[in-house]
Amino acid sequence: MGDTKSVEQGLDRRAFLKETGLVSLGLGLASLPTGRVGANDMVNIGLIGCNGMGFANTRSTLNVPGTRCIALCDIDQNVLERRSGELVELYGEQPRVYSDYRELLDDPDIDAVIIATPDHWHCLQMVRACEAGKDVYVEKPLANSIVECERMVAAQEASGSVVQVGQWQRSGLHWIEAMNFVQSGQLGKIRTVKAWMYNAGIRPLPVRPDGPAPDGVDYDMWLGPAPLRPYNRNRYHGSFRWFWDYAGGLMTDWGVHLIDPVLWGMQVEHPKRVMSTGGNFGFPESAMETPDTQQAIYEFDDFTMVWEHTMGAGLGPFQRTHGVAFVGRNGTLVIDRNQWEIYPETERGSGGQPSYRMAGQPVRTSRPEDRGLDHHTANFVDCMWTREKPACDVRTGSLAAVNAHLGNIAVRTGDALDWDAETLSFRNNDSADGLLQNEYRSPWQIPG
Repeated sequence: MGDTKSVEQGLDRRAFLKETGLVSLGLGLASLPTGRVGANDMVNIGLIGCNGMGFANTRSTLNVPGTRCIALCDIDQNVLERRSGELVELYGEQPRVYSDYRELLDDPDIDAVIIATPDHWHCLQMVRACEAGKDVYVEKPLANSIVECERMVAAQEASGSVVQVGQWQRSGLHWIEAMNFVQSGQLGKIRTVKAWMYNAGIRPLPVRPDGPAPDGVDYDMWLGPAPLRPYNRNRYHGSFRWFWDYAGGLMTDWGVHLIDPVLWGMQVEHPKRVMSTGGNFGFPESAMETPDTQQAIYEFDDFTMVWEHTMGAGLGPFQRTHGVAFVGRNGTLVIDRNQWEIYPETERGSGGQPSYRMAGQPVRTSRPEDRGLDHHTANFVDCMWTREKPACDVRTGSLAAVNAHLGNIAVRTGDALDWDAETLSFRNNDSADGLLQNEYRSPWQIPG
């Protein structure tokens, strides 16, 4: 960092980290660069998958001084042209454009990539990015199968790339505060944790006929390793997540966000046993394959986790659309993206008068500075410089994804499943083992 411009960028970056509160979280300030960042001390970013969260993640990352987006990749030329124009308008720099992610990863000027493609693409693209020496921000869920999660963890370990998974609650201030409280012991013995998503805004997916892919879309590339099927609008942008070929429904879409705090707060990784039930009970006429209603029970060594989701109704447990509840002997901590609070347990003393088992706590709301996504992308950039482990590294992301996939495998088989965390396989259940990995379409092959 020899020139004045570079020094100024470094100071601006440190001011940003102080302003956003990352220092107080213990996430640290970057030292002089020792990693793979590019010339002039700038982090050059390429985006793969430019719709939705891909562009949101990119804009958030570009809030960090010393970053710029120099390349975009998408199989939809319409999306590519629109996002390219928006980057020019917002930042005044024309990005390079690619329709094949492999060409973008071959670009030596790119230091890091943001991967926000459908779930079935995450594994191939993240592994190839690590092999190309890039750092990676990959959207959640980490992968579309348990075997893919395993291969992605191995690829990161072999390459040394910094990999941040988009479970941004790991960087949210009020989530960190709540998890510290859970681990303080004040709730008493926790015997059950509940996680849920009640999404009133989702409507039935109408049955639609197959047809030609839209102009400008490389549909064969969109499918990639997924089975060859005719184009259908239901299986494309947005609603792809309701089909097993590409994703795992609401369980993996929202489940990883809300199962992750359970693993975090309870400091556990794998369950011993999983069972699940559900189906398309709310919208039986819908074209969705994944359940619109589902409950799953996970047995850990000394507590159970209960996951539930429903579509078309929004009043979940504790009158919240989504959340996590840690049920302890002294009280229950309930948290969602807006706030966390304590519900103390009561008991009657010798005089018959009720008393609380723990002190009450004020409701802790998510503050304006608690910009979870911005903290998360800033942490990613910071770790690119320090080469430290990010807030949601690939192994952390894999654990949330594996647990979500376990719930889906249980509902698809209808069996109570005994899980072997050492071998990442089921005990005496061949049909469940057959769902550990989606079949790849030739010529694509699962890494490793």
